[in-house]
Amino acid sequence: MTLYQIKPAFQALLRPLMFWLHKHHVTANHVTLAAMALSFITGAVLIIFPDPRLFVLLPIVLFIRMALNALDGMLARECHQQSRLGAILNETGDVLSDIALYLPFMQLPESNMLLVLVMLFCALMTEFCGVLAQTINGLRSYAGPLGKSDRALLFGAWGLALAIWPQWVQWNNVVWGLATVLLLWTVANRCRSALRDKAAK
Repeated sequence: MTLYQIKPAFQALLRPLMFWLHKHHVTANHVTLAAMALSFITGAVLIIFPDPRLFVLLPIVLFIRMALNALDGMLARECHQQSRLGAILNETGDVLSDIALYLPFMQLPESNMLLVLVMLFCALMTEFCGVLAQTINGLRSYAGPLGKSDRALLFGAWGLALAIWPQWVQWNNVVWGLATVLLLWTVANRCRSALRDKAAK
């Protein structure tokens, strides 16, 4: 079970906004670029000012980014805006946005820089394996337990916790270690999913 499975309900809530954006000539690529810009700006602020209390920005920005990511996909599919450039922006944008938003964790007190980098590498591998599944059998894998939306929930919740209880920074490395294990599990599940789906075909 991952948050990706509730995506249809989330999209239904966003559909009126999608129609409004389409009416005002906002394209899927515009939305994708806006999500990237928001992530880069937020990441820069957190890198420059690594105050645990400022990490309250994470749950807010991650929720907005999740909505923008849903909207760009809806605009592409339902408003016939799919393009090769859009596919490139979508995949690279997710990876670059993750780096921008989660790299500031290195700056927090009690954070092991190497552990954060390993965690980020594993997060990138989950997306790579998801796309790899698509090259094998034409189906992108969204298997969990720590896909993009689940990461947003975990790290957004931890950002909020740090903003309320800054002393919890002492548990940072425990969270990074747990996230890394779950990310490796996700990588394995996505690879297995690709092989299983191929065998089923």
